[in-house]
Amino acid sequence: MRAVEIKEAGPPETLTLTTRPVPTPKAGEVLIKVAAAGVNRPDVLQRQGKYPPPPGASDLPGLEVAGTIVKLGEGATGWQVADRVCALLTGGGYAEYVAVPAAQCLPVPKGLTLVEAASLPETFFTVWHNVFERGQLKPGESFLVQGGTSGIGVTAIQMVKAFGNRVFATAGSDEKCGACVKLGADRAINYKTEDFVDVLQKETAGRGVDVILDMVGGDYIPRELKALAPDGRLVLIAFLGGAKATVNFADVMMRRLTITGSTLRARPVEVKASIAQALREKVWPLIEAGKIRPVVHATFPLAEAAKAHALMESSTHVGKIVLTVEA
Repeated sequence: MRAVEIKEAGPPETLTLTTRPVPTPKAGEVLIKVAAAGVNRPDVLQRQGKYPPPPGASDLPGLEVAGTIVKLGEGATGWQVADRVCALLTGGGYAEYVAVPAAQCLPVPKGLTLVEAASLPETFFTVWHNVFERGQLKPGESFLVQGGTSGIGVTAIQMVKAFGNRVFATAGSDEKCGACVKLGADRAINYKTEDFVDVLQKETAGRGVDVILDMVGGDYIPRELKALAPDGRLVLIAFLGGAKATVNFADVMMRRLTITGSTLRARPVEVKASIAQALREKVWPLIEAGKIRPVVHATFPLAEAAKAHALMESSTHVGKIVLTVEA
């Protein structure tokens, strides 16, 4: 099969089209003929040598795909050959075939193309787990996502709004802020011209927001703690601005704040299976009802993965970037 490998750590051009054996599904796995593969920020970090795959995972980049099941491993249940699915992976998505635990697959939502479905798993698993499970967002609470036009951002805005919560988002231009509002944000904040702490204090009458989903880290963290309401929760999922911060924990104690975070890639299959089931029951119906929609900014053929990564690094996109795989 054709696949894209990381020849060496470096710029997008180190992504190289190669030939690999078609993987054999292990017990409990299914083999998917890939139609499309999502491109995500962790793929870029892996290419740069900053995010190695966990033990046992494919060295090929790619954390989500959509396609058709062509083979079942021993004991794999819940699916049949020819089923159309999308799936969360630990790696290997930039290829014509990939083997994945059956429990990490979800049906392609009714009305969606395989390209649209490929844009879902990584961000939907991440947002559900971090906002609703770790962040414990409750009905009536308010929410802020940093980077509202990223893949995570467009998912978080729509998912949280679909559950009836008040949504805030930050973005780096007025145009991107407009895109956040169109997706459902009640207020978008241009972080280059506005201070999100001041805006949130004004918008919430000094109370702050209940949950913040952050991909920036660094000096954003102490500012985010100021922007939280009493009993608020800060959930960290990436550190584009650095992994270290100086925090006044007396304020954390006095206002009973929670700082948490997670990475999903290396977690056990059982954890991902639980998230998949929750998404299937609670979120997939919202997609099929049109209340949440995929936001695909651009597609590239598999052989042009380097161009897809260059676009990702430019941060000019709104939503997801997807690779298309032709048979």
